[in-house]
Amino acid sequence: MSRFELDPEELQELNDQMVIRRQKLAELISQGINPFDADFVPTHHALDIKEDFAHWEGQEVKVAGRIMSLRRHGKASFADLQDQSGRIQLYVRQDLLGEEGYDFFSKLDLGDIIGVRGKAFRTKRGEISVEVEELHLMSKSLRPLPEKWHGLKDVEIRYRQRYLDLMVNPEVRQVFIARSKIIQSIREFLLERDFLEVETPILNVIAGGANARPFITYHNALDMNLYLRIAPELYLKRLVVGGFEKVFELGKNFRNEGISTKHNPEYTSLEVYQAYADYKDMMELTEELFAYVARRVCGTTKIEFQGRTVDLTPPWQRMSMLAAIEKYSGVSWERIQADPEGVAREKGLELEPARISTGSVVMELFDTFVEPNLIDPVFITDYPVEVSPLAKRTEGRPHLTDRFEPYIMGWEVANGFSELNDPIDQKERFEKQMEQRAAGDEEAHMMDEDYIVALEYGLPPTGGLGIGIDRMVMLLTNSPSIRDVILFPHMRPKE
Repeated sequence: MSRFELDPEELQELNDQMVIRRQKLAELISQGINPFDADFVPTHHALDIKEDFAHWEGQEVKVAGRIMSLRRHGKASFADLQDQSGRIQLYVRQDLLGEEGYDFFSKLDLGDIIGVRGKAFRTKRGEISVEVEELHLMSKSLRPLPEKWHGLKDVEIRYRQRYLDLMVNPEVRQVFIARSKIIQSIREFLLERDFLEVETPILNVIAGGANARPFITYHNALDMNLYLRIAPELYLKRLVVGGFEKVFELGKNFRNEGISTKHNPEYTSLEVYQAYADYKDMMELTEELFAYVARRVCGTTKIEFQGRTVDLTPPWQRMSMLAAIEKYSGVSWERIQADPEGVAREKGLELEPARISTGSVVMELFDTFVEPNLIDPVFITDYPVEVSPLAKRTEGRPHLTDRFEPYIMGWEVANGFSELNDPIDQKERFEKQMEQRAAGDEEAHMMDEDYIVALEYGLPPTGGLGIGIDRMVMLLTNSPSIRDVILFPHMRPKE
């Protein structure tokens, strides 16, 4: 039996269209035609021909792509060919392609990948097209495309089989083209300001730089556990200790936490560190970066998101966290300090008794009562020291830190602060985090002795910034779910 023939059991698993396509495949093979290879190299893209048609009209062009529609009319037919840039119409005539060639074309299916050579022209109806003089089958499609009139709407299939989503939903391709442009624009912005792009380890001995539950893996040769990084922060600040005054890293972080419309366990972040700067400098850098990228990608700093207009033009509003909590929940900092348990009970906060503290109550009040109201861009500042183990204390208010988080449409889109460069204070905070870990908080920081040693050599005053790239892409592409901006989001395997 040929590898292209089907046994009876396989036939039962295929639908009628798939069986017909397999039969066509076998027929091609029997005729000596290789349906998965062709000595053909395209020289043009569909969009190039359309945008510069005045130049290409009447000229020979070579395009390749997937057949997305077929309209057969006796001895002349039309097809839409789709490549990365878009679609272009093909006009196929028997008298030009020859009887054998036209017969070959008539046996093609939607989804087949072909290459054609011919002249660019405009039809009587004004459609820019390619009049086909030569045709090559480059890859036979053995499965039918999703129903052509409705596209692919099932989100489960769209996320699991992103290749189909990209194939039949042009707007989805535009989202990921925009994502690429966003990342390019971020690099341009930082490189123009003399930042150095670096790479730090993804496999870490200690999961540091954030409060998060890590993924754990095992290294056979070293006979030890390693952690997928939850943040590159501590490595990047080591580089500032070493003398690199402006550094940034774009890369993946991994957090073993829940999945939602705003969270994916594997996500892309930007982290930026600048010596001789503080959190105010980093706030300015943040709003300037968002505005720069919006102008480059969207053409404006006023963007549309889910029916609302958001203006990213600097400067953004600044608001103290404690003032925001009192404004939206009616609870003052003094009340939280005096009776965190009573406040938690009064406001119905979902906190385990062992985890109730002034810091945890502050954060839960903020998440519950404040976040949903932060629609226009705003920097929330002055975070409690208890929940900011790597940020410098605010002078004159040692219970607070020089930290900020910008919010847009109720989402935290970044995090930054004046970096703590006092090694003694840093070690004490790590020790308090270790106490929280011992009490059952799996997201509390681990002790990083080597980082303390690095600080003891001297970290200059430094401003730090972290941006969630996926959320930034969501905002700039009007995408309501993080799964819409990640090519292959994590999902539970099919049974």
